[in-house]
Amino acid sequence: MHTKNSLIADLKTAGINPSGTLMIHSSCKSVGVVEGRGDTILDAFIDFMRDGLLIFPTHTWEYVMNEGFDENGAPVGKNNIFDYETMPSCVGILPNLFLKRPGVIRSMHPTHSVAAIGTKAAEFTDGEEFTQSPCPRNGCHGKLYDRGAQILFLGCELTKNTYLHGVEEWYNVPGRLTEKPQEIFIRRGGELIPCPQYRHHFSGGNVSDNYDKAEKLFIENGAATYCKIGDAHSVLCDAVKMADLIGEILKNEPDYFASGKLKSPS
Repeated sequence: MHTKNSLIADLKTAGINPSGTLMIHSSCKSVGVVEGRGDTILDAFIDFMRDGLLIFPTHTWEYVMNEGFDENGAPVGKNNIFDYETMPSCVGILPNLFLKRPGVIRSMHPTHSVAAIGTKAAEFTDGEEFTQSPCPRNGCHGKLYDRGAQILFLGCELTKNTYLHGVEEWYNVPGRLTEKPQEIFIRRGGELIPCPQYRHHFSGGNVSDNYDKAEKLFIENGAATYCKIGDAHSVLCDAVKMADLIGEILKNEPDYFASGKLKSPS
C-alpha cells in the first residue's frame, strides 16, 4: 500500500521541481492502492509543491453547451452557463477533490478552467473570464509556457494533453476552432458575466486522439521523461521544450496531428 511519504519519495525521484510550476493530468486509480485514497495523493503533491505552484485542470467543457454540433459546426446544447462556484469538473476524481481544498483558486474560464494553489496562484488564474477560446496564449495554458512549467501525465496518456490544443491555437492551425463564437455566461454569485467562446472543433473527429504521436519525439529531445508514481506509469513533460518542438513542426506541417496516428512507444 502506498502512503503519503512513499508518494513524496516517488515525486523526488521523478525529477519534479518542488519550487516550480506543476500541472497534473491524472488517472487516480492508476496510482494503485493508497492509504487515504485520492486525498492522500493530493496531500503528497500539495506538501511536495508547498514552495511552488500546483495546478489541476478543472474543465467543464462536457457540461457547458456541448451536446453536439449544428450544420455550421457550432456546438449546441441546453446549458450555456458556467457556475464558477459550484460546477464540478468533467476530468476526473483528483481535480474535483482538489477544488474542495482550502486555499485552492479556480480560474473563471467557462469550459477549460484550472485550479491552483501556491506561489502566485491568484495571479496565475486571473483574467480567464476575458478569454475567447479554450487555450489562448494569454490564458492559463500560455502562462505554463511563460513560467517554464512541468506537466505531469499521472497514469494517463498524452492524448489528454490539453496544452497541445493551446499550441495549435497559438500557431493558428486552421480547422481547430468553431467558425463562430458560442454565447456562454459565467455565474459568479448573483452576477452573470458574458464570455463568448470559440470552441474546440475538428471535422475529422477528436484531434487530441493523435497527440500521443509526439511522445517519442518528446522523449528523444528531452522534452519528456518517464517516471513512476505509486503504480502509475507516468510522463513528465517540459512545457517550453514541448511547445517549441511542436511549434517548429506546425510551421511546415499544420495538420501534423490531423494525419496518420502513430503508435506510442511502449
